[in-house]
Amino acid sequence: MRSDKCGLLTADWEVMTADRAILVFDIDGVVRDVSGSYRRAIADAVEYYTGGAFRPSAIEIDSLKSEGVWNNDWQASFELVCRYFEGIGWNRSELALKYDELVSFFQSRYRGPDDQNWTGYICDEPLLLSPAYLESLTVGGVAWGFFSGAMRDEAAYVLVGKLGLNQPVLVAMEDAPGKPDPTGLFAAIEQLENLQGLAKNLPVIYAGDTVADIYTVVKARQLQPSRVWLGMGILPPHVLNDAVRCEAYAAALIDAGAIAVFRNVEELTAARIWDLVK
Repeated sequence: MRSDKCGLLTADWEVMTADRAILVFDIDGVVRDVSGSYRRAIADAVEYYTGGAFRPSAIEIDSLKSEGVWNNDWQASFELVCRYFEGIGWNRSELALKYDELVSFFQSRYRGPDDQNWTGYICDEPLLLSPAYLESLTVGGVAWGFFSGAMRDEAAYVLVGKLGLNQPVLVAMEDAPGKPDPTGLFAAIEQLENLQGLAKNLPVIYAGDTVADIYTVVKARQLQPSRVWLGMGILPPHVLNDAVRCEAYAAALIDAGAIAVFRNVEELTAARIWDLVK
């Protein structure tokens, strides 16, 4: 593995050149900054359901997600609550903790108290890529779409409402099992192939910011080994200003199977993609 600096780590990799490629994006931490929204809602929920005794830090949330199975933030919140009480001697089976109630609380913070008129944290998420970047991928011969663990309407809020995309290929929470199961990734690829008349065995790149995202690519490769699968790690904004955390986060993505890690997804240009799939 070659490591130049935080922001770009590259593993040793060699693949065949192709005429085109497919790039599928995760959304949270890649397309939009969720450090002040989803992650804030996780901390709020854990603090509330531990009676104010524990509010997880960003590092503690990252530590949980580095296990590669807590892509769903509702489940991550529930797990952090359970682990807190286990840490003070309780058995999780003894807890009067109802998952559906935790989900409702979480959503009341993320969307806001009125589910039909959102005023919550989702309204203030900064964008991490632009329509011009997506257009440059198209011009460069890269077909693109989205596979996210977010709910469909929450994903559409950013893709359609903020980026102004017209009916983008999107596989969301309601459409497929959660990551690292690659079913949703396969579905996004199939939609792109059918809509754009693509060849059935083009190289696929999946860009995500968590270990679960990279494990998704690893599992896809295991199930469909005849196709080239490349996992690209994207550093989420909340780690970028701390060099130690930045390096550790990037190393975790590489260790999970990412072939490169970028500080921002727009660094993954069409030219860079072609370099990686040569």
